[in-house]
Amino acid sequence: MRRFLLVLMFLTVPGAASAGAWLQPQGDGQVIATVIYSGAGTGYDANSRADQPASFHKLWSSIWAEYGLAKKLTLIFTPEYAHATTRDTSGYETRASDFAWGLGLRWRITDAFGTLSLQALAKSAGAFDMSVSVNDQAGKQGELRLLYGTNFTLFHHNGFLDVEAGERWIAGARPDETVADFTLGYHILRHDMVMLQSFNTVSGGDARAPYVYYRAHKLELSWVTEFRHGVSLQSGTYFSPAGQNSLDEKGAQVSLWVNF
Repeated sequence: MRRFLLVLMFLTVPGAASAGAWLQPQGDGQVIATVIYSGAGTGYDANSRADQPASFHKLWSSIWAEYGLAKKLTLIFTPEYAHATTRDTSGYETRASDFAWGLGLRWRITDAFGTLSLQALAKSAGAFDMSVSVNDQAGKQGELRLLYGTNFTLFHHNGFLDVEAGERWIAGARPDETVADFTLGYHILRHDMVMLQSFNTVSGGDARAPYVYYRAHKLELSWVTEFRHGVSLQSGTYFSPAGQNSLDEKGAQVSLWVNF
C-alpha cells in the first residue's frame, strides 16, 4: 500500500488553471507557472474509507505554456517536476522524484454556442528514483480531451464555466485513466476572481502489479488577482473529499499567469 500510494502522489496532482476550452489568439500566448505543496496523513482503502495510515509530503511544480498557432489551433507545452517523501510505520523514509514534459494541440470545433474544442496531449514521464513502477519505468502517456467553455454574467459580474472530459492511455503496467475536470470562475471585483475546481481521475481495469484500480477526486478553491495588465497571481487550497486506493491529500498552490 505504501508504494502504491506514493505512485499516486504523482498521478493525482490538480492541474494548474489553463485557458480551458478557449484558444489563444493567433500570435499570442500564455504561461502559467505553478508550485504546489501537499501532504496526506491517511489514504482511502479499497472500500473508499479514509482509514489507511499514511505519511506523505510532496512538492510539485509545472509550467503550462500555450501559443496561438492559427485562428483555430493552439500549441501546448508543459514540463513538470515532482519530489515526494513517504515514511512507513517503522519510520523508514523513502524519497522519489519525477520529471515529465508534455506537448499537445487544442483545436476549436465551434464557437457557435460557447466554445467546443478538442485537445490532444502526449506526455513523456521519466523513471522514478525508486522501484515504484515496473522495471523502474514510468509509462508514456497519450491523452485526448473534449472541452466546453462558456461565459456568463450574473449580478452584473462576469463569470465562466469550463467542462473537460477525456481518456488517458498509458504504456506499461499502470492502468489507463478517465478524467473529468470542472472549473467555475466568477469575478467578484473587476480584477479579482474566485475559482472553484473539481479534478477527477478514475483508472481503467487494465492495471498490472504493483498497480490496482483507483479513483481520486479533488476540490480546489482559489483566488486570482490581476495586479497588472496581463499578469495575474492565483493562490488556493485543495482537499480530497472522496477516493479509492488513493491518498486523502490536502495541499496549497500558487500560480503566476502571464499573457504575451
